[in-house]
Amino acid sequence: MPSDSSPDTSAIPPVDPGADIPAPERREQAVRAAVERGVVGPEAPVAGLLDTVGIRASAAALRAAFDAVTPPGTPVLHAFAVKATPLVPVLRLLYAHGVGAEVASPGELALARAAGVPPAHTVLDSPAKTPAELREALALGIAVNADNPQELARIDALVGPAVPASPVGLRVNPQIGGGAIGALSTATATSKFGVALRDPGARDWVVRAFLDRPWLTRLHTHSGSQGLPLELMARGVAAAYELAEEINAAAGRRQVDTVDIGGGLPVDFTSDAQSPTYADYARLLKQEVPGLLDGRYGLVTEFGRSLLAKHGTVLARVEYAKTSGARPIAVTHAGVQIATRTVYVPEAWPLRLAAYDAKGLPKPGPPVAQDVAGPACFAGDLLAENRLLPLLAQGDHVAVLDTGAYAMAAHYAYNSLVRAGIHGFATGSDGVRFSVVRPPQTLAEIVTESGGAHPDALL
Repeated sequence: MPSDSSPDTSAIPPVDPGADIPAPERREQAVRAAVERGVVGPEAPVAGLLDTVGIRASAAALRAAFDAVTPPGTPVLHAFAVKATPLVPVLRLLYAHGVGAEVASPGELALARAAGVPPAHTVLDSPAKTPAELREALALGIAVNADNPQELARIDALVGPAVPASPVGLRVNPQIGGGAIGALSTATATSKFGVALRDPGARDWVVRAFLDRPWLTRLHTHSGSQGLPLELMARGVAAAYELAEEINAAAGRRQVDTVDIGGGLPVDFTSDAQSPTYADYARLLKQEVPGLLDGRYGLVTEFGRSLLAKHGTVLARVEYAKTSGARPIAVTHAGVQIATRTVYVPEAWPLRLAAYDAKGLPKPGPPVAQDVAGPACFAGDLLAENRLLPLLAQGDHVAVLDTGAYAMAAHYAYNSLVRAGIHGFATGSDGVRFSVVRPPQTLAEIVTESGGAHPDALL
């Protein structure tokens, strides 16, 4: 059994100021304050707002859910999927509240290290790790999940006869099927991730790979993400557990001591409800895979979207209000650059919008079917089409809800649009407090990133 590598949570405040204020009310207070203080205005027409009270509550709910279904002392590492919100202050906040980092690139590892997340609380996953990435992770003692036989052979060459200081695991694909969004279904028959367990000879190869490497001590699986039902996720975890039991029986000892169950808890993008909850999922796992949670195995989780999505709001000023073909159109500065998936695949990624007036107050008036457009130069740059909202006018504001993950921080540089500034906010008895998470990008930075230092390179 590995030692407990969970972050120290003893210093986490038991009561979070502002936690007694409902999330929608915290959001409305933040929107009003952002407009009043110029966080969003003519000079900064779009910004991201992150609810720090909500983020801390999500981290606490995750820890509590798995504490409730595992015996005291069970090693459990919750590692946030950095790709969901790759912002150093977010990673620092989560680590301070008991959540480490799951990284899938050198850039994400650099962000985690900049946030102070130690190697023992970091996990490296990726289907395309280079020798340099593997060498760095193994040197630092970061947990590594190999994706395939070639990568495992590469690790063999790097460690030689020595026992690696890093925990090393193997990712397996249980091939249980896909969910409602094909692009996010990682456990299909032809998924690019992991060793496909149902392919001919694959399972026997996995068992032999462990027996040949006594230092290979972890199994990793991640069955999907948004659009995957909990029951299918649990089936994927069960497949990994059953394989761990088979390997340990063949080895005659508890060689596999930790199972990394990935993340993928879906998010309800239709309301303020946080459903399903971590507690729902943990209880289902306890019911379906009780042996995994009886204390014999350490656990790693890699949740991302579910920790942050509900706690982010993009606030955009309406630059113009016009009519085309008798349909009202509100033109804003929030579009494909901050909600790329919604713009390109709106049927899979609809987002809720809320209308606010020029003072940041909820917009009154009857609902009117209208389009909410972004600034990019193509017709499909729409956050919502024919959406019922109080009629938006020039100078009003649109709040794009549930954008704390895979949205505001994942900038898409179409039209060389400036990355929006992102601000954390906390609400309490003294009102709303803002802090800069990421300042708005400057035009000079865009020029630099676009080869500005080499204007004559092609002459």
